[in-house]
Amino acid sequence: MKIGSMLGEIVRSIFRRPATEQYPFVKPPTPERLRGIVRYDPEKCTGCTLCMKDCPANAIEIIAIDKPNKRFIMRFHADRCTYCAQCVVNCRFKCIEMSNKEWERASLTREPFTVMYGRDEDLKKFLERTAVPTAPDQP
Repeated sequence: MKIGSMLGEIVRSIFRRPATEQYPFVKPPTPERLRGIVRYDPEKCTGCTLCMKDCPANAIEIIAIDKPNKRFIMRFHADRCTYCAQCVVNCRFKCIEMSNKEWERASLTREPFTVMYGRDEDLKKFLERTAVPTAPDQP
């Protein structure tokens, strides 16, 4: 590259807008059809588990708390999800949707990627049932 052409490029770039975005500080509007994190409405769920069966990444688990009374919780593994929306398409009762508002999922650990959905009392009951008892400290 000759110095004359390089100087011309320098002068042009001084008056040009930057090509980069100030992303975490200035967020662009999200597209309306963006497939973000999965949302679950336990009030509409009947426990048919079609969403779980059709998920190609095994990212959804429907756990029955009280099947006759239609009390279910959903464990969603966001780190496995391919965001294909197959679960949304196959849900007959429209209890699963994909949020276009929540899509930033960066984290340093895996814990935030497993999300539990359901009624508060059902989640509490499930977590108590699956809690690992700790052994007392022995001298």
